[in-house]
Amino acid sequence: MTSKTSTQASTKTTPPAQPPARPPFPVGKPTKVGDTTVTLNKGKTTSLRLVRFIKAPAERIYQAFLDPDAMAKWLPPHGFTGHVHSIDARVGGSYRMSFSTINRSWGHTFGGVYKELVPGKRIVHTDKFESDDPIMGGAEMTVTIDLKPVPGGTEVHVLQEGIPAGPAADGAPYGWSQSFENLARLCEAELPF
Repeated sequence: MTSKTSTQASTKTTPPAQPPARPPFPVGKPTKVGDTTVTLNKGKTTSLRLVRFIKAPAERIYQAFLDPDAMAKWLPPHGFTGHVHSIDARVGGSYRMSFSTINRSWGHTFGGVYKELVPGKRIVHTDKFESDDPIMGGAEMTVTIDLKPVPGGTEVHVLQEGIPAGPAADGAPYGWSQSFENLARLCEAELPF
């Protein structure tokens, strides 16, 4: 008969690896984040310009920006889920959605009003976060999306203006880059039906 010995006492546990700290994002200089080109400008508020090539027609991408199920799928950055509470995709109409972690330990709700809609070409809307946060709560931003057909697909140009200084401005280039990865996966899929 053999004896069993416990190896638990001799096993050392190491804490999980922390993600590397992100360096400060360069200001005023076009910089690649994944496949997205980002230009960040800071002043009283931050503005962010993004350009991403997607191998899909502009009409499909336009639809992904206005369809609630599509928005819930592609817009949340990695690690978040999305829920569209309401959407009225017409000039003067509004939308409201939220992001949260899977365990619901963190989330935020935001929405806005559609100012301009040109099918397959342009969307302009406001963004306002619902929050008690003294920086983000009540801050209103403007988002302009321009879709430019190019050989083999579409260039998606996004300008987000009025981002309050702080964590939201610092994380926006990374969050948008991840959202664009999701958007490309959704829109570039060629399905037989």
